Amino acid sequence: MGRCADAALAAGGQVIGVIPEALMKIEVDHRDLTELIVTPDMHSRKRCMFDRADAFVLLPGGLGSLDEIIEVITWRQLGFHDKPIILVNIAGYWDPLLGLIEHTIAAGFANAAARSLYSAVASVADVLPAIAAAPRQTITADSKLL
Repeated sequence: MGRCADAALAAGGQVIGVIPEALMKIEVDHRDLTELIVTPDMHSRKRCMFDRADAFVLLPGGLGSLDEIIEVITWRQLGFHDKPIILVNIAGYWDPLLGLIEHTIAAGFANAAARSLYSAVASVADVLPAIAAAPRQTITADSKLL
């Protein structure tokens, strides 16, 4: 995340960091951000990021990234938002996650329409076009995604 923040700042962009108070003590936070928001806990952090986001972009990452993307995909399935969700599948990094989603569909635990909840792209260069092309429709229980 730090490298992404540095690159965005170097390009003249704005970077907003959101960190739970408890992690301020054990993680190195980025001090040169446009804005740093300290939240009381992880749930508040995710809610703050969700509220401020226009889209969700998943780069290769760890368990925290998995937690966050599954939550926003689930929220979209439930009709809580219609924001684009883009998985950046560099060198097939997210193939196991995409395979797991396919497995849940094949096992009958998710509807095939769940594939429409997100897009996967092969490179960072594909992200902005994917966001622009993403359909913005409110998803409801009638959408047969549940």
